[in-house]
Amino acid sequence: MAELVYVLCAITSTTCAVLLSRSFLATHNRLLLWTALCFVGLAANNVLLVVDLVLVTDVDLSTVRIVPAVAGFAALVYGLVTEAE
Repeated sequence: MAELVYVLCAITSTTCAVLLSRSFLATHNRLLLWTALCFVGLAANNVLLVVDLVLVTDVDLSTVRIVPAVAGFAALVYGLVTEAE
């Protein structure tokens, strides 16, 4: 059951990243860009979570899968700070 939740989270975050990217390309709103980049990082994190916990169980990928999430959040924070000025 946990594997199903991991896969659904990966699908959901990937769908959000695609929809936000399409919306940014249509409107060129900079906040949508930073949010899309954040969700790209979160989607990569969720895909790596599925790979780590479901597909490759003998190798610990926890440090590798944290990097895209931190990069995504860093992009969002950077975007929020620069857009506020």
